Amino acid sequence: MKRIPHTFTIVFALIVLAAALTWVVPAGEYVRESVEGREVVVNDSFHFVERSPQTWQVFSALFSGFVDKADIVIFILMVGGAFWILNHSHAIEVGVMAFLRRVRRLGRYRVVERLGVENIIITLVMLMFSLFGAVFGMSEETIAFVVVFVPLAISMGYDSIVGVCMCYVAAHVGFAGAMLNPFTIGVAQGIAGLPLFSGLEYRVFCWLVLTVVGIAFVLWYAHRVKAQPERSPMYALDDYWRSRVQQQESEPVAYRSPRVAWMVYGIVCVVFAVLAFIYPFTSFAFHFSTLNLPVMPVLAVLFAVGGYLMLRRSVHFFILHLMLFTVVCLVVGVLGYGWYVREISALFLAMGIASGVADSQGADSIAKLFLEGCRDILSAALVVGLASGIVFVLRDGHVIDTLLYGLTRSLAQTGEVASLGAMYGFQTLLNLVMPSGSAKAALTMPIMAQFADLIGVSRQTTVLAFQFGDGFTNMLTPTSGVLIGVLGVARIPYGTWLKWAWRFIVGLIVAGFLLMLPTLWHQLPGF
Repeated sequence: MKRIPHTFTIVFALIVLAAALTWVVPAGEYVRESVEGREVVVNDSFHFVERSPQTWQVFSALFSGFVDKADIVIFILMVGGAFWILNHSHAIEVGVMAFLRRVRRLGRYRVVERLGVENIIITLVMLMFSLFGAVFGMSEETIAFVVVFVPLAISMGYDSIVGVCMCYVAAHVGFAGAMLNPFTIGVAQGIAGLPLFSGLEYRVFCWLVLTVVGIAFVLWYAHRVKAQPERSPMYALDDYWRSRVQQQESEPVAYRSPRVAWMVYGIVCVVFAVLAFIYPFTSFAFHFSTLNLPVMPVLAVLFAVGGYLMLRRSVHFFILHLMLFTVVCLVVGVLGYGWYVREISALFLAMGIASGVADSQGADSIAKLFLEGCRDILSAALVVGLASGIVFVLRDGHVIDTLLYGLTRSLAQTGEVASLGAMYGFQTLLNLVMPSGSAKAALTMPIMAQFADLIGVSRQTTVLAFQFGDGFTNMLTPTSGVLIGVLGVARIPYGTWLKWAWRFIVGLIVAGFLLMLPTLWHQLPGF
């Protein structure tokens, strides 16, 4: 297999290509106007203007791109650093293992026995990881869970593919059907000029449908493999895992509740109490009405009670409790108080620091962990600025509107469904060579959002097309470092995975397209 160029190489090549286009494509512009605080294109206003070929601007475009997307770049860095601090506590691993032990104990009940303990474990684990992918974009973290769930799947009579599906595939199905993923939905909606995490109601529905499809397929395959193990494409290769399961002994977890964690608990309780006093009611504007609810007082009580119970078990569960309430506060802040990337960045940073302190990490250790997280996510953050440079070259060369005009004329007569399918297909194919969601959002959303305006499709639908197009083929493309890492740890050859997974991925792609169609024909909240 030929070596795939680095994402930065691809993006810079596209910047050079964009500059070349300014020499051959006629310059033109649309008239734009401000509608409800958002700049939109005026229909039938396209006109040709004087050419402005780009040369040395391929280098200045990088600077312009970083400046223009500085808020999103910093947002990605802060969220990545905060989650790195949280992950260092191993709270998620401890929570997952505790969850598995509890589910297995339910096997003594007759109802559970009839449903099948293994089926329940697969369903609940996939549901949990799908939720992680949908809420905070879990992706790279799944590599660490492969060594947990592949042996678990083998011990239940399945194969390594089922183990990979339980964590990696579930998280990426959730990633594709994301509800609150800041790295895809947050970036794409910000670039498209939409309220952050708007259209949440329909995204929840999409996530549920895709998750059910994913779980149903994996359960069918797992049942098939358990009935006839030799039908698994990994039957011979899984001898490694079968021998390892026989020798493996679970390592005891050091459950602890340090004094400093109780101090963090008390401080956060005080913060919630103050917020409950200042904001006794929160207004939520829904599609048909506005509701005033005592959200902060309720959250204050729930956090105090739940935090106390979690800390009595271990600091790991308390940190998971912090993460849960961070997500809840994110939803409340976005829907009730109009939060954007600045407030959300601050929220996640506070969560990271609180998690680190509760885990008995010192100030220097937390700072180092934060920097390690920023370093880990740096390429995704930088590529946003790089990709934005492409748009600057096209815009300064006055050809971006000419391309929009040509695209609109070629697809306008085909109807909304075909135009939406073309956008979706483009995003899906682009993901095969550029798996970075943040990069694709910065590259495609400025153009696709305006194209949607011209053909009468909601910008929210365009974000949905980007979201699905970005998510599904991540589980198939060899350019995805996460996929290759997961397969390497699971000892699954890429060719074997490709042969097994392609039908499933095609099914998800079709399901994604069907889920986008109602947004064309019905007035959905946020769309």
